[in-house]
Formats: sequence, C-alpha cells, structure tokens
Amino acid sequence: MSTPTPPAETETALARRYRLELNTGTDATPVWSLVPGVQEFAPKVEPTQQKSTTYDDEGWADSTVTELAWSIEAKLAHRCHPTTGVFNAAQEKLRLASETFGVASRVHVRYYDREGRDEAYEGRALVTWEPDGGAADDLDTVKVTLTGKGPRKKITNPAAPAGGGTLTLAAASTTKEAA
Repeated sequence: MSTPTPPAETETALARRYRLELNTGTDATPVWSLVPGVQEFAPKVEPTQQKSTTYDDEGWADSTVTELAWSIEAKLAHRCHPTTGVFNAAQEKLRLASETFGVASRVHVRYYDREGRDEAYEGRALVTWEPDGGAADDLDTVKVTLTGKGPRKKITNPAAPAGGGTLTLAAASTTKEAA
C-alpha cells in the first residue's frame, strides 16, 4: 500500500477573502458599488432533497436533489459619512429594498474572492435588514440576509489577473549562482 502524496495546499484561506458588491446602476448599464463594513460573510447553497427510494434499492434509502436555493448572510458595520452623517448609499439601498414590495424589493448583487480565485457569482435577491441594537457603547451593526430569487450565476472574477486565466503564484527559486 502506497502513502498518498501530501497536498501542496497547506495554507488556510482567510474568511475576509470575499467582496460583496451591489448594482446601483441598471441592468443595461451596471454600476457595481462596494458594500462596505462587512464583518461576517456566509454564502450558502442549500439543496432540497426528495426521497426517491424504490424497491430496487434493496432497503437502502435514496434521495434526489430537486431544487437549489442560494443565500448570503452578512453582518455589516453600519457606515456613515464622518462629516455629514449620511449613511453609505449601497447600505441604504439594501435597507430600503428590505422595506418594499415587488421589483423594488429585489437587488442585484455579486460576490467574489478579492484575491482573484475562481469563486465569483451574481444574482438577484430579496433583502432582510435586521439591526443588532445594543448598549450605549456598542457599534451599530446590522444582520443582512440576501435570499436568492432565481439562479446564482457563475461570473468571471473581476479581481482575476488581467488577461483571464487562473491565478498562479510562482515558487521562489532555490538555485544558487556559481561564483
């Protein structure tokens, strides 16, 4: 029996690798604006599984995925301008969408790995905006849930290296020059 080769991937990625952006333009001319103040970020895809067991399965359970649902849960530091006190426009668009109906209740978002890795998605979502509240000495933070409305689509990562392709890091050379 042979011993498997140890993986080359020995570093743990950081949770802060994600960047969340909101389309503050139109579908025809998107304007992607940073959603600032992200303190926690958890994208999810949850499958709906239906039992599909038959007699042919000889007593073993079987299931089939029949639907996928995507969402993002984020905790935001509620950002405002230091002089005017006006709240950040992207965060305000999220808050206002959470208080409306119909088309106005949907936002167009994208998120991606800010270091340029392949993970990058966009989609439309409904917004839940829940202020955390707190004591007099606490910061103003908000739990935002984006519940996907329709498909989450794979996109080219906007932070990917110019010319596309996969992000690769060159190993440091260990050759010594002869004197």
